[in-house]
Amino acid sequence: MIIEMQAVPPFFKNGFVVACGDTREAVLIDPGDEVAGLLAFAERSRLTIRHILLTHAHVDHVTGVAEAKRVLGVPVHLHRDDLFLYEAAVQQGAMFGIPVSPPPPPDLFYSPGQSIGFGSLEARPHHTPGHCPGGVCLQIGKKGAPGKDLFVGDTLFAGSIGRTDLPGGDHATLLRSIRTVLFAFGDDAVVYPGHGPKTTIGEERRTNPFLAGLD
Repeated sequence: MIIEMQAVPPFFKNGFVVACGDTREAVLIDPGDEVAGLLAFAERSRLTIRHILLTHAHVDHVTGVAEAKRVLGVPVHLHRDDLFLYEAAVQQGAMFGIPVSPPPPPDLFYSPGQSIGFGSLEARPHHTPGHCPGGVCLQIGKKGAPGKDLFVGDTLFAGSIGRTDLPGGDHATLLRSIRTVLFAFGDDAVVYPGHGPKTTIGEERRTNPFLAGLD
């Protein structure tokens, strides 16, 4: 598996290209202000991006969707419960004084038990509300096998958790998503958060001060 992570100012939000090393088919996860760098990486690496996958629709995670859709012409996937945020991306940007190109309508909404294939890999979305109503964890691994690479958006960070003071956020719901969904992947699962360095479920279970006593 090929994983490229990039982040740029002002939000330093992580965007990802994840690709099958055999077929060079890929997905683009949360294209934001770093979208040009991710697309350039895919072109240099001779990758074919098949899907744009969004973990949620806060503005820093969607500022590059319009450009990615224009260049790639591939479907945009989103959880239906975050559609209200997605459709307000321009207004969200205005709150930060940042112009945002209106993102195109989502092509597909995630569904329970869904598998999104690319090459020999698959992404399985798992609903993880709390940071926002439509947050998802994208579990990626070989087709038919339990994936251990988790792209969690802003649900969980190295040493922290997502904020819940934005519209639709709820602290108790966030902790329940971490305990019932993310912890279930096991301590060896690798976590790629929306901000900051990667970590593991085990590391966060043991040391994250916000998760003390959550087991």
